Formats: sequence, structure tokens, C-alpha cells
Amino acid sequence: MRVFVTGASGFIGGAVVPELLGAGHEVLALARSDASAEALVAAGAQVRRGSLEDLAGLRAAAAESDGVIHLAFIHDFSRFEHSTQVDRRAIEALCGALEGSDRPLVIASGLLGVAPGRVATERDWPEAGGSGTGSRQDSARLALDYAPRGVRISVLRLPPSVHGEGDHGFVPALIEIARSAGVSGYVGDGSHRWPAVHRSDAARLFRLALEQAPGGSVLHAVGDEGVPVGEIAGVIGRHLGVPTTPVAPEEAGERFGWLGHFFGVDSPAAAQATRELLGWEPAGPGLLEDLEAGHYFRTQAA
Repeated sequence: MRVFVTGASGFIGGAVVPELLGAGHEVLALARSDASAEALVAAGAQVRRGSLEDLAGLRAAAAESDGVIHLAFIHDFSRFEHSTQVDRRAIEALCGALEGSDRPLVIASGLLGVAPGRVATERDWPEAGGSGTGSRQDSARLALDYAPRGVRISVLRLPPSVHGEGDHGFVPALIEIARSAGVSGYVGDGSHRWPAVHRSDAARLFRLALEQAPGGSVLHAVGDEGVPVGEIAGVIGRHLGVPTTPVAPEEAGERFGWLGHFFGVDSPAAAQATRELLGWEPAGPGLLEDLEAGHYFRTQAA
């Protein structure tokens, strides 16, 4: 297939592109900058210059492709509502271009907070509008409305930690906070759980979803069902040589900044239905094993 990929130059996209190429697909990748375009061409992809706000460009690229993987998202948590609105309009443009074609569209979404306090399954949804009318979950619901309209749409929910070498997400942010503070903290008693998946496993699941997932599917990219945040903090503290201490929930914002809310959410998740549907089995290391390997700390120290 000729596959249009947004977010192709990002951390996850950097694994999805070679996964697709290795399976014999062609990749048309969205690139905002010259540097991204050059890297994507070097990886073997074709490039479409543009951004998520170029809706006409998104529609044109989707229309000339056999399938689409939508990974891009503006990760500016100070303007999260704006980011989700941009994402929603991009999804509408992609869905509109594919409507009536029965071609696949795989959309990345999030797992954190889907079913707080219990193990979330692919059947679970948070309350509509629970994190604002423009939440990513609301955008995913909108996308699924196109399943009966001739789009083979699937929503692939990612955990808060998609980990591996080159990660620049939540875990590296926690490492830098601990490094600066001289202490590795965790919220409450440390029992809150984060699901996680290795980057390579997530990339393989995106390919399988593109190739096989029925329209209307909700998929979970989960390797670790729930890693206690206290254990994450403990590994960070040990590698940095700093103490590990609890942080009261009401002080999480002051200690962790924008990450405070996310680090205090108990949000384990399962992927049994996804594994049975697509025959997907995670093969990469778990989050704690990946942290113990040391590359997170070498990267941050560089």
C-alpha cells in the first residue's frame, strides 16, 4: 500500500516508517521542516511538505494514498485545548478524504485517564468532554462515526510511556525534574499505575492495524499493564544517585509542573482484545527493564 503518515518524523513515527517500508509498503510522510524532510527521504520515504493546519494538503495526500496513519499531535500542554482542536480538524479532513473508499485510517489516541482506578479495556471510554470539549477522546469518538460511512477507521490508544532509545516524553521529563531537584519523587504512596509499551511494539501494532483492523476498532498498545509510579521513581533515583521520596497529591503541581496531574493518575490498561484480534504480541523490553538498561540516563546527561 501507499501509506500517508502524519507525525512521521516523531519518536513513534521514526519507528512506524521503517516498519511499513520493511513490510513492503510505500510511505508518503508529512514534513514541516527541511530537516525532517531530509531525514524522511534518507529513511526511504516520499515527502509531502505541510502541517496539521494545512487541511487541503491533508485531504489531497489522503486521497492519493491507499491508507493513512495519523500520529501527529501538537504537544504543547500550555495550549492543550488548541492542540486538540487542530487535531480534530485534521481528523475530519482525513476522514472526509477517505469517506466511501473503504480504505484504512489509523488514528493515535491516548490511554491515560480512560478508566481511572481500574484496568481499562478496549470497550471503555471516559465521560464525553471530561477533559474539555476538544479532548483527544472526543476526537476519537468523532473518527469512529466514519466507520459506517466507508472509512476503515481504527483508534489506537497509546499509554503515557511509549519508551525506547530517543524517547523525549514523560519519563525523560521526570528524570530531568529529579536531576534538578536532587530527589526523585512520586505522588502519594506510589501505587498509581502507568501502562507502557516499547516503541518497536507500538510501531508493529500500527502496521497491523493498517493492514487488518476492521472498521470501528479500538486498539490498545499495551506491553506493561500498569507500572507503579513509585517503582519508576525508584529506578530513576537509583540511576541518578538521589533519594526517592513521596510527594503529597496537593503538592504534585508544584513539584512536577505540568506533569503533576499526569503522574498522579492511576490508569492501568489491558490489551487482550487487541492481541486476539490482530495476533499482536509485545516483544520489546518493559518500561522498568528499559530504564535499567541505562540509556535514558546517558541521553539525559549528554
